[in-house]
Amino acid sequence: MRETATSPAATPELESLTLGFIPLVDAVLLIVAREQGFFTQQGLDVTLSRENAWSTLRDKVAAGLLDGAHMLAPLPLAMSLGMERAPCETLAPVTLSHGGNTLVLSSRLCEQSRAALGDDPAESARALGEWLARHTDATRPRLAMVYPFSCQHFLLREWLARGGLAADRDVDLIALPPPRMVAALREGQIDGFCVGEPWGSLAEHEGVGRLVASGAQLWPDHPEKVLGVTRFWARRYPATLAALLRALKNASDWLADRPEHRRQARDWLALPPYLDRSVSHLDTLPEGQGPIRQRLYGGDLLRPNVEAMDRIAEPLRCHLHDKGRTLDIRTLHECYAPVHFDAAMHH
Repeated sequence: MRETATSPAATPELESLTLGFIPLVDAVLLIVAREQGFFTQQGLDVTLSRENAWSTLRDKVAAGLLDGAHMLAPLPLAMSLGMERAPCETLAPVTLSHGGNTLVLSSRLCEQSRAALGDDPAESARALGEWLARHTDATRPRLAMVYPFSCQHFLLREWLARGGLAADRDVDLIALPPPRMVAALREGQIDGFCVGEPWGSLAEHEGVGRLVASGAQLWPDHPEKVLGVTRFWARRYPATLAALLRALKNASDWLADRPEHRRQARDWLALPPYLDRSVSHLDTLPEGQGPIRQRLYGGDLLRPNVEAMDRIAEPLRCHLHDKGRTLDIRTLHECYAPVHFDAAMHH
């Protein structure tokens, strides 16, 4: 059945709600909407719940312990298709960020392999591959990503493939929560990772790792994070959802308005309930600078775009094919349809 949005009522059905987030820079719209009062302006009392692992956040949304959450772009589709857990129909009515991922190797491995950030991400992958070919007795690099169905996992595999490496043959892949990445690299538990900001630039700032490629080089301007809610929740609380979307749009407009707003947003991110000291190396909120080129606000960022999800959906399609299943195109379109966003903006 095609997803449609109920015309939003003037007053949200819920006065108080809880939204989950993972400590990443691209949770900024939720944090700005709360700290600057945009949720309150829409009649909402929103609590932001810091979660440390995507699997925990996923399960809390599915169980109704969170009203919604900052999510990896592929996660609503993976939840709807029942990948890794029982199916839970989930929607992504707004996009929160594009890009922002970094691929990092330990400083030691970069020195050994001479892998370095350049204009072509394949060069660093080839450098790693050539070093491994010369040192067949070396321990296979252990590389971390944040979740099996994440852009970080897909980007890491693509980067390796561009260097002639096979993820399932030449390296060991593990999943780690984003806040654990830098410490795990420092302690030698992993040799590299792919993760969203601020963790990649923090590893470089602290001297424990070096950027060797970015998601912007591999998948330019791809949708990275979304707001995820269950279909059941969206149908039960349409006016609440519309108010949430308007608050996030106001937060985006506020960020785009002035540089000092982006500096203020960075200061809010640095508060202990959010990202704390992990953003202390950032002078301001990133504004799309190379090589990371993260987009966090403005323009057409927030409106969901089904066509932009095709590349992200392809690895899921391949995974399903290996399991003897096919990707339901209707489910893909319903997950990322702009119908709720458009209804909220036109109200």
